[in-house]
Amino acid sequence: MNRLHLLYALFLFLCISCGSNSQELKELGKTDLKEISSLEFLPHSKTVWALEDSGNKNKIYRIGKTGKTEHEILITNVVNTDWEELASDPQGNLYIGDFGNNDNNRRDLAIYKINKEDLTKKTAAASAKVEFYYPEQTAFPPKKSNYMFDCEAFFEYKGDFYLFTKNRSAKFDGTFYVYKVPNKAGNHKAQLLGSLTTCNIYKRCAVTAADISPDGTKAAILTGDKVFLLTNFKNGNFAKGNFTMYDLGHISQKEGLTFTDDDTLLIADEKDKKSGGRLYEVKLSALKAK
Repeated sequence: MNRLHLLYALFLFLCISCGSNSQELKELGKTDLKEISSLEFLPHSKTVWALEDSGNKNKIYRIGKTGKTEHEILITNVVNTDWEELASDPQGNLYIGDFGNNDNNRRDLAIYKINKEDLTKKTAAASAKVEFYYPEQTAFPPKKSNYMFDCEAFFEYKGDFYLFTKNRSAKFDGTFYVYKVPNKAGNHKAQLLGSLTTCNIYKRCAVTAADISPDGTKAAILTGDKVFLLTNFKNGNFAKGNFTMYDLGHISQKEGLTFTDDDTLLIADEKDKKSGGRLYEVKLSALKAK
């Protein structure tokens, strides 16, 4: 290959590479929280809330349009065992999902309610505790081939919580479970609705967040470099319906996801040594299904 042909081949490669990144996220700014594990948008107040997972403070944070903290609330009566996700109800109350379970050995899985009226305070107490367990888990921990009971993704829909588990099994194949838990204080047996499958590369395909659109017609599931949309589900059965994959063209430890309108998602990733710690925006209408 002569030099002219080599330069032309290089030019084509660069064009193709640029094209493959056409679905990259729009970066809004760097966050000042190292380990954002969740995002939740509250429509009534037009605010975005975040938290950090195990090893961090018992706090939730309101963040601005570029990801910087604007207000923080110390939750006084519960401990951050492994807070992994935030959800909200139509009234504007927030819910903390304390159900991170990396080693699949926890027996104290819980969801805490933070009242809407307390979100302007500097300290607040959880007003309700929803405890639950997975009836399919009979060993703590189970065999490493069945590490299916971690969770980092949930939302509230019509009076129930829907949980999407994180598969940590030895031979990861992208399968995860969908569970339903009632939004009421007490200790509940989670109802298994079924299973879904993302893809078979753990870093790219393990489920890390979920949210439902304001109009209730679609749910988004986040992984390291993809968003999966659930549509055409009926009666809150999020294990059924259409399940479509969208490649974001960008891989990182993405753990925060929320709808701000029916077409717009905010996404956050955790900081590592060289990247991450950023807030992004993506329009679903701009993505192409795979």
